[in-house]
Amino acid sequence: MPRDKGASDDGGAVAKRELGDFLRSRRERLAPEDVGLPSTGRRRTPGLRREEVAVLAGVGVTWYTWLEQGRTINVSAQVLSAVGRALRLDETETQHLRRLAGMQPAPPEAPSCDPVLLSAIQPVLDKLNPYPACLQTPLFDVVAYNRAYRRLFTGIDLLPASDRNCALQFFTNPRWRDRYLHPDIVATRMVARMRAAASTTASHGTPTVIDRLREESEEFARLWTRHDVLLEHYEVKHLDSPLVGSLQLSFVSTTIPDTGHRLTVMTPADSETSGRLEELSALPVDLLVARAPTPHGEQPARHRSGAQ
Repeated sequence: MPRDKGASDDGGAVAKRELGDFLRSRRERLAPEDVGLPSTGRRRTPGLRREEVAVLAGVGVTWYTWLEQGRTINVSAQVLSAVGRALRLDETETQHLRRLAGMQPAPPEAPSCDPVLLSAIQPVLDKLNPYPACLQTPLFDVVAYNRAYRRLFTGIDLLPASDRNCALQFFTNPRWRDRYLHPDIVATRMVARMRAAASTTASHGTPTVIDRLREESEEFARLWTRHDVLLEHYEVKHLDSPLVGSLQLSFVSTTIPDTGHRLTVMTPADSETSGRLEELSALPVDLLVARAPTPHGEQPARHRSGAQ
């Protein structure tokens, strides 16, 4: 029988709870017939039983129970992989499981406003005009952007730095969300990417933006409990600019080594979008200020000097 090593620090307790919640969410999504086990009729709780997962993984029932309960036990990479196979995890979910179990060390997280990083990236962003481009933290804090991004997401200059987060605006600001043609798909993918990113941050506590979103958005809180994970991937998103109309944009991201920041560039997916980005870039600043959406109905102020 495994030996409980006693209580851990608060950060370790949070990580273990996340691990247990993730395992339970994946166990509850499987039916016996999904894994080749005979169905035993109606069950009081959804999914597989812990005993069944333990048998499939070739581990002790007590060991697996304690793993899911967040107790401090010895966990090897080999046994953890067996648990992943038993739960039919895909590669992204398996990597997430390893990170939660401490099998992959979390990279150091750079400050969101690192002046050295910003000074190196801003000229690159500016050269990418008229393509919208920004620098984000793994949890969607927008820390730098170019003129095209500012004109696509009018009003971002009016937000305090603490609110310049794509997820926060998407889930709490209807005018930001309304720019997306398929917001339900965007919501699901965004939360799944945040869930994956949260397990790689240096902090063991829940990041502040996630705490805030769980309090301010019922939709985010519901999606967060699903424990879906998604890594960075290329995709085309359909946006509606209040200034130039429909846009089909290819989102291409590159992760900055050692920081986790990502440089995201939005390139036109069709010729119409290419022309509309050029049109957006040519619009006068006064028009942008007049049309800038604000989250709570306040009157927009003029852009700070130097805004392009």
